[in-house]
Amino acid sequence: MIRKPVALVTGAGGEMGQALLHRLADEGAHDIVALDVRPLESALARRCRAARAGDVLDRRLLERLAAEFELTTIFHLAALLSSRAELAPEAAHEVNVDGTLNVLRLAVDEARTAARPVTVVFPSSIAVYGLPDAATKRAAGRVPEDAWLVPATMYGCTKLAGEHLGRYYARHYRRLAATPEPSGVDFRAIRFPGLISAFTTPSGGTSDYAPEMIHAAAQRRAYACFVRPDSRIPFMAMPDAVDALLAIARAPAASLGRTVYNVGGFSASAEEIAARVRAAFPDARITYAPDGRRQAIVDAWPEDVDDTRARRDWGFRPRYDLARTFDDYLVPNVRGRYAGAAAAEAG
Repeated sequence: MIRKPVALVTGAGGEMGQALLHRLADEGAHDIVALDVRPLESALARRCRAARAGDVLDRRLLERLAAEFELTTIFHLAALLSSRAELAPEAAHEVNVDGTLNVLRLAVDEARTAARPVTVVFPSSIAVYGLPDAATKRAAGRVPEDAWLVPATMYGCTKLAGEHLGRYYARHYRRLAATPEPSGVDFRAIRFPGLISAFTTPSGGTSDYAPEMIHAAAQRRAYACFVRPDSRIPFMAMPDAVDALLAIARAPAASLGRTVYNVGGFSASAEEIAARVRAAFPDARITYAPDGRRQAIVDAWPEDVDDTRARRDWGFRPRYDLARTFDDYLVPNVRGRYAGAAAAEAG
């Protein structure tokens, strides 16, 4: 059987996974194999060469995929997110660390079979950082990749572990065939800030108070924000996040000076986000009911990140600042989404 070259996307049914699948399908440069623990919606599955329901912890499933398809690039998005990870830390470690290890093993086996590099793109998180208090956070300003790597959560611990595993595999399995060129694992990681999507509902991230506000307002639902109004972290619009994944995947290996990069979109407080929501939806009912556990997590994350290296090495340039995220991306798309749902329900 001749294997078909594909890009594998794990965690394909999540917020980032859905956005990435649509972009890959629109561009048409890759055939796509999607993997998620739940079956994809049929409209999304039709955009892929194959869509499989299964777990990255299932090594036999991954082996079957490798037997059927030639895996050129793996976007390893499958993970338990921050809030859920704190409720089930051992499960989070199993999925986020052991699952990543399984994907890296898969990349090694594929590189050996094909005698060429397999690119593994890994979305990490600002959760790998851990600042001890608000004063230190304010003083730190834009945090670079190698500072304050003392995560306060299991999610952060697992993402930092994934970065280290990928770095190890990239070094240890750089050359697997008798060729002068690299033929092993080409691991590339991006530390994302809080992500905001107009097209999918939030799914368990500690930064999800930002998208939750606008989705609630568009549905005329009251929303009690689970962090203080002054809580500030970096955010990014989902289109910029997908741009970043594709840009780092396509960057020449020789241009990359490291395996892990920060990226940022804009830094905003919860109240600044709420003000934008109220401007778009004057009837929005937003109050504050800080949750101690999640507030402590947000307080440990930096106010902003230094993404100078990503801009220099692979040309990262976000298109969406705070104003454009709301005016051009969130407000029209979220408003249209719920207006269409209301019309369908009325009909």
